[in-house]
Amino acid sequence: MNIFYPIQLFADWLTFSVFQIVPKTLLASAVDFFIFDTIKIILLLFAVISAVSIVRSFLPPEKIRNILSHEKKYVGNILASLLGIVTPFCSCSAVPLFLGFVQAGVPLGTTFSFLVASPMINEVALVMLLGMFGWKIALLYVFSGLLIAIFAGMVIEKMDVKNLLEEIALRGNGKNINLPELNWKERIGYARDYTLEIVGKVWFYVVVGVGVGAWIHGYVPADFLAQYAGSGKWYAVPLAVLIGIPLYSNAAGVIPLVGVLTEKGVAIGTSLAFMMAVTGLSLPEFMILKKVMKTKLIFIFASVVGVGIIFTGYLFNAVLK
Repeated sequence: MNIFYPIQLFADWLTFSVFQIVPKTLLASAVDFFIFDTIKIILLLFAVISAVSIVRSFLPPEKIRNILSHEKKYVGNILASLLGIVTPFCSCSAVPLFLGFVQAGVPLGTTFSFLVASPMINEVALVMLLGMFGWKIALLYVFSGLLIAIFAGMVIEKMDVKNLLEEIALRGNGKNINLPELNWKERIGYARDYTLEIVGKVWFYVVVGVGVGAWIHGYVPADFLAQYAGSGKWYAVPLAVLIGIPLYSNAAGVIPLVGVLTEKGVAIGTSLAFMMAVTGLSLPEFMILKKVMKTKLIFIFASVVGVGIIFTGYLFNAVLK
């Protein structure tokens, strides 16, 4: 059973029994989505930040830096991207790990490689794509996502944008983070306090971001993308990416929609670009990142990743005609 099924039941109960919204309407779809995703993201933030805090209390910042700050140029980006693939986080729950990497002194470009790879590529999505489209597309999906993550980190590292981080991200900077003398009670207390502080700073942005996504989820027809981004239209890929940004889902959640879009005539590259935008450039993620970095850096991050996704979409459409 899906671990989020109880949340879905609660969202359904609030939507249909408490609020008495008529089922199968646009309003019902939007409200149900908003309740479910808001609760899910906040719970994930609590769980991930707490887990990262506990692990961080054992793991010296120097060890993290040594692993991801490889002496050979760009190896850190590759290692961080591979780490992102094997960590099953959505874009919002990957942010706490990103914050932990920055505070541990890991190079900024390397942390961005992780931030891109973690939500964009995961094993569940790989298996689903393998079953729906075959091994060629599944492997191309993994390879392209990995390249986008590495490329994005390399570009951002070269731009030297550390001055665009907010104070909360710069706190520690690899110092005073290791807490080797704490007992378990103290570690749990440290994790609780740090988690409450971070969630307290970002919860409003989560609600706003999910709210926008819920409105689009409920009121934008399923055929909209197929109608305006169908096969053969030159602007289909960038349009698919722009439409995907306000939405929120993990890769496994959006892949069934990819199947529907391809059946309706949307080219596979356009559909995969849409999927990557939903998972790697979600609006709720941007709202959380607003507390970690300045707007200019968010724009740089979104632009670099967006260009990589658009290029991949066009490449897929050219190769998989």
